[in-house]
Amino acid sequence: MSKGILMVVSGPSGAGKSTVVQELVAQTEGTYLSISVTTRSPRPFEKQGEHYYFVSESEFRSMIEGGELLEYAEYAGNFYGTPAVEVDKMLSEGKDVILEIDIQGGLQVKERRPDVVLAFLIPPTVEELESRLRLRGSESEMTIRKRLEIAEREYKNVSQYDYVVVNDNVEDAAARLQAILVAERCSAKRVNPKDIKKC
Repeated sequence: MSKGILMVVSGPSGAGKSTVVQELVAQTEGTYLSISVTTRSPRPFEKQGEHYYFVSESEFRSMIEGGELLEYAEYAGNFYGTPAVEVDKMLSEGKDVILEIDIQGGLQVKERRPDVVLAFLIPPTVEELESRLRLRGSESEMTIRKRLEIAEREYKNVSQYDYVVVNDNVEDAAARLQAILVAERCSAKRVNPKDIKKC
């Protein structure tokens, strides 16, 4: 059995990462979204163990000290991380695993897992990004300004990623990510001769 592909999907807050990744997982058999751990408070619609594992800062620091995280990062005053055991189990079973994390975390994963595929999701324009943030209606003006500043810094590091995908339409963006997975699965550096028919 061939090992699954580990893909990181990053992008500025408001780029639509969650929606696009959910669509990708829904339309791609054998693809799973890794659930991150975070210290931020849940939004009204978010459920524990489904959208995130919500923990206290002290619990998060214990996970770091125990070496339980594949990556972790601080974003807008909160911590986010990826539990390593669950990811490795799915990959060993031949499943493709998607990590929806920021650039800081994505580059940490690249150091630990050089075969990871890094994809950066962006909206069509910066103006569209700001519009999406405001439409959420859940964040203060100060938070929106901070997220836009962070996005500007992230754009400067996009060259460290393997692919850039524009989210002008959710279905199209998900299809582009799916095409990347197919191409990577058929890459000469990954392909197992026994699975050549899948390419």
